[in-house]
Amino acid sequence: MARKKKKKHEDEHVDESWLVPYADILTLLLALFIVLYASSSIDAGKFKMLSKSFNEVFTGGTGVMDYSSVTPPENESDGIDDVKKEKEEKEKNKKEREKAADQEELKSVKSQVEKFIKDKKLEHQLETKLTSEGLLITIKDSIFFDSGKATIRKEDVRLAQEISNLLVINPPRNIIISGHTDNMPIKNSEFQSNWHLSVMRAVNFMGLLIENPKLDAKVFSAKGYGEYKPVASNKTAEGRSKNRRVEVLILPRGAAETNEQ
Repeated sequence: MARKKKKKHEDEHVDESWLVPYADILTLLLALFIVLYASSSIDAGKFKMLSKSFNEVFTGGTGVMDYSSVTPPENESDGIDDVKKEKEEKEKNKKEREKAADQEELKSVKSQVEKFIKDKKLEHQLETKLTSEGLLITIKDSIFFDSGKATIRKEDVRLAQEISNLLVINPPRNIIISGHTDNMPIKNSEFQSNWHLSVMRAVNFMGLLIENPKLDAKVFSAKGYGEYKPVASNKTAEGRSKNRRVEVLILPRGAAETNEQ
């Protein structure tokens, strides 16, 4: 009697060797898509995400099959903050360079004025000082005005015109002309107070300066402080002489005109 032959059950085995190159192709495609995505609009956040993705792909990070989609990292805001900080730092450095250049220009103007003072032998009537508010040129009132008067003497008009040439700066800067007096009450019918006198001296001096066609009248302004901003004691004749003055303040670029001087 013939025996039934038992069917051999061969172990079913599927050849999976193709998965390795297939996964490599997908990995390369993922890298390509990441590059295309990032290059469409590069910013710090996307660049950081790109770096992280490449690092994971090529150093054994999360496998390609584990990605359902490319999502930005949770800390993408860090990249935005970095860009903001970098922008602020650049702006700060720019302002510092502009401030340094501005100070150098004011120093140059100061040197020109000091040379003028020396050449004209006006050391006792004019002086300059570089302050946080700008370049301050102080002119004693006696060089241009008679006591209690606000009109510049005719013989001193030429000197005022020469001073105007020192104020020609390109591009123009804002310039404040201010008048000051001592605390001695004024005794004439022309002015009600020292305040009125100081204002008119500032206005008249400014008016003479801006007759110079090289100066822009729009950057000039005039103020009068009367006896209220002394630079010396009014108890002595010498102190009162210092307080009777006209000041020319050349402001730093970009500085807004203020009421304080």
